[in-house]
Amino acid sequence: MLALFGALIIGLSLGLFGSGGSILTVPVLLYLVGMSAELAIASSLLIVAGISLFGSVHNGMKRLISWRHVLWFGVPGMLGTYGGAWVGTLVDSRWQLLVFALLMLIAAWFMWHSKLKDNAGKHVFNKAKVIADGLVVGAITGFVGVGGGFLIVPALVFMGGLPIAISVATSLLIIAMKSFVGFTKYFMVYSAKGLQFDWSVIALMIVAGIVGSYVGGWIGRRLPKENLQRGFALFLVVMAIVVVSQSVL
Repeated sequence: MLALFGALIIGLSLGLFGSGGSILTVPVLLYLVGMSAELAIASSLLIVAGISLFGSVHNGMKRLISWRHVLWFGVPGMLGTYGGAWVGTLVDSRWQLLVFALLMLIAAWFMWHSKLKDNAGKHVFNKAKVIADGLVVGAITGFVGVGGGFLIVPALVFMGGLPIAISVATSLLIIAMKSFVGFTKYFMVYSAKGLQFDWSVIALMIVAGIVGSYVGGWIGRRLPKENLQRGFALFLVVMAIVVVSQSVL
């Protein structure tokens, strides 16, 4: 029941804001489900991948995905994610959670100050910067188990020259690609060590997250988005403090 409740919250936040919601997956697995930090970070990647892939199918049918940006951002992102996951298997999980808490604060800052405008055509596609950003964001994804949509969407707008709606839709597919690769690396290493993944919890959270995302989208169309984003930003700050106090110190 706690896993179901947590997954609905993740889905609601994804539906409301389009990005940032997946950053709640690790805390839900840690504190509501009771997973170890290692398995929570790894499992988070598969849950995020499943929810994002479902949304990507819908976006693909509506022709909202820029496949050129999937190639130049997503493929380097997959390489970066594999590397980040590899490093994640070598370090103490407390370092991962510390970086994760810092990332939550960065996400909170983005959510509080988010004022992306649709300037399609005003930004030129910068291939080198897109590739570099894909590698960096991918490494972060693999190391701490988050999708990184709050970093990907601005990058696709400012460095990729995409409209916001296309950026959000494209970012979901990129997140799914990166997250599947990161989980694969963790799965190979942790399975060899004898660690067991809770597949029923993972499946339940993917399904509930998908349902929650639809509900969140419906609510988001009827409430002031800026106030919701700022409230969520404050919540992320509180969660970052909880992660540091409970799992790092």
